[in-house]
Amino acid sequence: MCSSLRSRCCHRASSCQPILLTWCLPSAASFWMRASRQTFLNLFCILWLLLLLKAASCSPLPSGDDTPHPLLPSRLYKGHTCVGCVLVVSVIEQLAQWHNSTVKAAVERLCNYIPEKLQGFCYILAELYGPHIAELIDREMNADVVCHSLRLCKQDPGQPLCHLYPPPKVGLSTAIWKAKRILKTSKDLKSTTRFSNLCAFPLLANLCEKIKYVIRNKLPFEDFDGDKFSTFPTLRGYHWRGRDCDDRNTIVYPGRRPDNWDVKSDSNCNGIWGVDPKDGIPYEEKFCKGADSRGVVLLGDSAGAHFHIPPEWMTVTQMSAKSFANLPMAFTDELDWPQFSEITGFLNSTIGGWTDSLYLRLRRRNRCNHRDLQNISQNGGSSRNLLNLMKSLARNQLLDNPAIVIYATIGNDVCNGNHDTLAHMTTPKEMLSNVMQALRYLDSRLPNGSHVILTGLVDGRFLWDNLHDRYHPLGQLNRDITYSQLYSFLNCLKVSPCNGWLTPNKTLRNLTSERALQLSDVLKEIARSEKFANFDVFYMDFPLRQTAEEWRKMGGEPWQLIEPVDGFHPSQIAAALGTSITWQKALHEWPQVLGKENPFNDQIEAIFKDQGGH
Repeated sequence: MCSSLRSRCCHRASSCQPILLTWCLPSAASFWMRASRQTFLNLFCILWLLLLLKAASCSPLPSGDDTPHPLLPSRLYKGHTCVGCVLVVSVIEQLAQWHNSTVKAAVERLCNYIPEKLQGFCYILAELYGPHIAELIDREMNADVVCHSLRLCKQDPGQPLCHLYPPPKVGLSTAIWKAKRILKTSKDLKSTTRFSNLCAFPLLANLCEKIKYVIRNKLPFEDFDGDKFSTFPTLRGYHWRGRDCDDRNTIVYPGRRPDNWDVKSDSNCNGIWGVDPKDGIPYEEKFCKGADSRGVVLLGDSAGAHFHIPPEWMTVTQMSAKSFANLPMAFTDELDWPQFSEITGFLNSTIGGWTDSLYLRLRRRNRCNHRDLQNISQNGGSSRNLLNLMKSLARNQLLDNPAIVIYATIGNDVCNGNHDTLAHMTTPKEMLSNVMQALRYLDSRLPNGSHVILTGLVDGRFLWDNLHDRYHPLGQLNRDITYSQLYSFLNCLKVSPCNGWLTPNKTLRNLTSERALQLSDVLKEIARSEKFANFDVFYMDFPLRQTAEEWRKMGGEPWQLIEPVDGFHPSQIAAALGTSITWQKALHEWPQVLGKENPFNDQIEAIFKDQGGH
């Protein structure tokens, strides 16, 4: 298998990444110097590939670590590495079973499914680990045993051996000992240490620094004029913020008030500009003056960013090359899909369900709002680290339109992967301090006439109640992995997205919901009593109960409102239904937040069509 995979990589040298080309071509350095933007993006995918399961567990960021460097392999949490290994080995084993093939053929099949721009990396990993995985699976050792023997799963002193599957009859420790003896003299396995830190390669150091900056600050990777808006979709580009229409001009960007009514060009990227030849009045003035134009900004967590891992990536009965076609995009969007999300979604969903968002409804209400959106969210976001994240907000008090800001950290203030989870939850006093700091910062940045909606925390008991005894996508072929098993595995490794709710301990689940309610009460009191110069503040409960009721009326089941792979986040269906509930509440209770309906919408559409698209 090694020789065939190596030759395949070198045969496709033109599509290999720079790090792989150094093995295939003597002129790798010169190729790197000539590399295009796409090469950089492909390499970004490779670095993200190493972190698939770190993001998959979506654990809250550690307290005090507000500016993580998640792209550095040397900083990988060993728990996430273990989860990644177990899931990948499980997929390989099931592919061999489903297609009645050898494990070697299953590894090659999996690499062939992956988009060509990432296949080279898969082939390298297959050379390093494939023979060992095949040998151990052929000896009927399960994924837990394989990953412990490869030292990709490690046991801390005094801690239990973590496992996803039921232990082998001989016992997990004995099986691992036998597997390690088989691999004891493996030279290839020892050589994997050279890949412990890809960023140590001189040719990659600058790119790694750029990537770290982008991830740390949540700003577009490609932003030539530095206005925090981009013409590129991923890497914190226009999937996250409205698309820039002139990335060489720092005073042209979505959300600003028009420059001289956009007589000669489109300064706010809403697609409306020029002069009506019939009367000489600028279209922006005619259609948008006094129209209460406003943008929408989300300050949130992985739910707001719309974290999603396609279940077909782990369901071998549905797996094909088509299943992984979106892999590069998904990795370069951090496994988030903000373009389909509840608050800032703007594209038709390709991951099931449908797209409905606060932004789309605001745009339909007033087409002058076109492209005025910002999704400033991160996986693991909480009231603590949001204080740093929100500095990436792009809003000028003097030049820009007002904004509706949704503050929604719906779980991570009570969710963490620690075994003593209650001790690591945000207290009501801390919540008050964090949110007030955030609101004071917003008051110094938002234009007058803006609005802030504080969203309460979710009652996460819904997760265990509706999923614990169901089969996970990875367990559907053999009916051998339930969500309860997955939650226990993640808890053991200390990488659970929420020890307090994803547990069989009913008392702990109740205590976690009790703290979530206390923190929601803090938000409710802030909205009731605090006043700010440039915006008013409202509160609404997270609409999980109403969403579930609406979905039942439509004939759905509650478990369908939860992401199937991680078993933790709201699904695409839940996001779309939540939008409708939020909109109706605002429309009936706070109509001033949404602004007036623009009577010129039909004329705008007739003249400017899709206004340049998104």
